Amino acid sequence: FFQKALTAIQNWFTLFGWSNGPNPISIPYSLRRNVCKMTCSQENVFKQNFDKDTKTVFDMLFHLSGQLIPGVKSSRSLPLDPVERMLQLHWHHTTLLAFLKSQGASLAHVMPEFLFEPDDYKKWTELQAVVNVDEKNSDKFSNKHLFILEDNVYEAISKRAWTDVLLQVYKVFVLPRVSSQNTTDLFNLENVQNMPRINTEPLSSNIYSPYERIVLTWLNKHYENNRKTVWKNAQKGEVPLKRWIVNFDRDLLDGLVLAAQMATYCPYLIATHFVRMYTMPRTPAQFLHNCLILVDAMHAVSLTMDIKV
Repeated sequence: FFQKALTAIQNWFTLFGWSNGPNPISIPYSLRRNVCKMTCSQENVFKQNFDKDTKTVFDMLFHLSGQLIPGVKSSRSLPLDPVERMLQLHWHHTTLLAFLKSQGASLAHVMPEFLFEPDDYKKWTELQAVVNVDEKNSDKFSNKHLFILEDNVYEAISKRAWTDVLLQVYKVFVLPRVSSQNTTDLFNLENVQNMPRINTEPLSSNIYSPYERIVLTWLNKHYENNRKTVWKNAQKGEVPLKRWIVNFDRDLLDGLVLAAQMATYCPYLIATHFVRMYTMPRTPAQFLHNCLILVDAMHAVSLTMDIKV
């Protein structure tokens, strides 16, 4: 599941996260590497080539948010001294995380050093070990602990940290573009008036943001409005049951909800694809069958983005 989430977010940011078109990224490798390339050079040619060809997470955030990270210099230069460079990187990452948290990102579990290259992380732990020894010598009551991660464990943690950073960037800078002005009109149709409402007030959920709940409202509206139309000629004449869609995982597993959304905008896919779906799926094979048809329908309208079951 985590690998699929990583691939999805990697594909989205590759295509839409940058100005001037797609920019391939690899989580966490290219993100860590490009930030670490922000090193001072006395050669103007190097600086020009770097500014032209290399994009960092700071460029991505400026494109998506229209805001510069407070305190991070636009010159994008780091000291040549390895220790000073590592400390400056740590400050950059600390500032980055603080900026995202101030925008509503949930990143309390991500430490700045988790965004380092492995070599910089080793330098960081070595420096912290020295600091801890000095503090213990000066204060016998000091009780600070330093956790040093093994190489393979650090890679897994760093990959997860960068993935979570990008997911939160999407949450705070992309999802808010969902318009809420027409949400009161989504349930005006007669066949959905009696359905429960998804409360979009900011404090009504500690799981989903208001914008995510607007998307849930949109899913409920189109599913209930289309289920009897899309599958009126389904095999055995079984129309999918009414449901209240309250999450983005379990309620979408059988493919029917997403098919109903697509049918709203591409009704010509009903006869060629969606009528072949199981309307009362019960087995994993039937769930897979529905999802294969849904993916095939997405490919038919060029909604590919490397979508796979």
